Amino acid sequence: MTLISAPDGLVVPPGEGRTLVTAAQRVTFKVTGEHSRAASSFEVVVPPGFDVGAHRHTRSEELFYVLEGELDVLAFEPRVRTRDNWREWESASGQRCVRATAGTVIVVPPGCPHAFANVTGDPARMFFQASPPPDHERYFEELFEILESGPAVDHEAIAELRLRYDIEQLTPLRMTPPGAGGGAAAAR
Repeated sequence: MTLISAPDGLVVPPGEGRTLVTAAQRVTFKVTGEHSRAASSFEVVVPPGFDVGAHRHTRSEELFYVLEGELDVLAFEPRVRTRDNWREWESASGQRCVRATAGTVIVVPPGCPHAFANVTGDPARMFFQASPPPDHERYFEELFEILESGPAVDHEAIAELRLRYDIEQLTPLRMTPPGAGGGAAAAR
């Protein structure tokens, strides 16, 4: 009789996982495509002043769970997509950007515009899951390489990266340090 063994599960203790850090954010890989066919999972620390910009994916489904802090978020198709400020968007049913606090869950189906920004003076921490794997983990790795390659951000390289990983950027990604006021953009 041959015994067939199931693969082992994965336990990732607090503070563990491979971490990528830039001025824009800190991402810790918790579960990758190596361990799951369902989704990649990350812990993300969002610094004050970071705005991912509204964007959408045609294939990916995402889930965000705010663990600590506050983030402005949206997950809807607006009546009108303005290019500059997603916080002014409104859906046909009257939905607007909301302030997500600890315990808030945001589910984003494929094709749905979504965004988050930390407009407070304190870091926010969230659990982020993207399906299918490993697209988002590869995107993060390559984005961090671009952001760390020199003092000037290569906007063309970031735009090409987004195209390869099913990210249609609808409003600019920005990193405006608290107190800077204005729109110092880290990457568009």
